[in-house]
Amino acid sequence: MDPSSSGIQEPFDLIRLSLSERVFVKLRGDRELTGVLHAYDGHMNLILSDVEETIMIVEPIEGGLEGQGSVKVAKRKMEMLFVRGDGVILVSPPSRT
Repeated sequence: MDPSSSGIQEPFDLIRLSLSERVFVKLRGDRELTGVLHAYDGHMNLILSDVEETIMIVEPIEGGLEGQGSVKVAKRKMEMLFVRGDGVILVSPPSRT
């Protein structure tokens, strides 16, 4: 599919087309968000609602090698969230099938 036919010519066009849709956001510090995108700006500051945050926590094993450990996943839900853009690594729009 030709990107210009779907209205996507610049990176922010993809974000614009995802307004009011559920998106996946990967953040620094092994954090991930899914929520409905309400607003964004040129710094990638985001306003999301109905948000679920997933945090990966690596607990080192005593006496183990560096980088080894058990991984725990913590989740929490929030009604509304402001995400500061400097922590955003990736924004994935909803799949369009």
